[in-house]
Amino acid sequence: MALFDKSINALKKNKEQEQNQSLMKLIKRVHSVVENTDIEKHRQSQDYFGALLGNSKEMDITSVDVEGMHGEWVRVNRVHMKKYVILYCHGGGYSTGSCVYARTLTTKLACSTSMDVFCFDYRLAPEYPYPAAMEDAMKAWNYLMVLGYGARDVIVIGDSAGGNMALSLVVKLKEEERLLPRGLVLLSPWTDLTASGKTHETRAEVDPVLDEEYLRQMTENYAAGQDYENPLISPLFADVTDFPPTYIQVGDNEVLLSDATMLHKKMIKANVPARLDVYKGMWHVFQMSPFKTAYEAMDKCAEFIFDICR
Repeated sequence: MALFDKSINALKKNKEQEQNQSLMKLIKRVHSVVENTDIEKHRQSQDYFGALLGNSKEMDITSVDVEGMHGEWVRVNRVHMKKYVILYCHGGGYSTGSCVYARTLTTKLACSTSMDVFCFDYRLAPEYPYPAAMEDAMKAWNYLMVLGYGARDVIVIGDSAGGNMALSLVVKLKEEERLLPRGLVLLSPWTDLTASGKTHETRAEVDPVLDEEYLRQMTENYAAGQDYENPLISPLFADVTDFPPTYIQVGDNEVLLSDATMLHKKMIKANVPARLDVYKGMWHVFQMSPFKTAYEAMDKCAEFIFDICR
């Protein structure tokens, strides 16, 4: 009987591995369609996919202008929680991405948490390099404060470069001796523009989304001539003492795995209540994809948020 159980488990494991491999190949093909050497076409392709995958009759999406910066509120069309709010920082290497592209994530978050989500279109590199995006993140934060939210009412969430932005925003708030958000949720965060982590090499062959050439280009677009170890550029080098509770999700098959694990290790050492989930067989910001593991990951984010909002 034990041998039979082992055989069944082995078959299940092989099937899961085959499904992961198929999904990885699909993601690679989709990403090659979205990615374009013409940065403007790249941005348009992302918006197309965001509009396609992020549309839902359950959602109410409202555009707003914040001192000349476009933003949008994503809300569920039902009675829901109003006390807390999510500030969402979209990814895209600081050179691409938008509120529309981020709907693949913001709609899932609004649905799983029943909270309002505010996303904003910060200025993009290379047209607007550092510190333009950081200034816009602070503008979004101040906008929520003017609306009457307190710092402790806000959960800041970001994916990839948006995870970098979420962390950098907390670094900036600390510098200005302002109150910090209630919590952070980071999806495949890009924390280290020096690319010092080992997985930049060990995961290079299996990552279907990111490669070193792309990361180098994004780094140059955003921070050419800057000190890459500046904590506002690479928050891995920040003093994370007194950071709010943080939840990190990352895929096991991505080059930025080390960016997440090194940050988590640093936070634990500084006594920050930090939690890390590494998803086996998953890729960079897999939560965007419309499949079971992505929705389960969003539910885990919601559980973390509910825990810190008690």
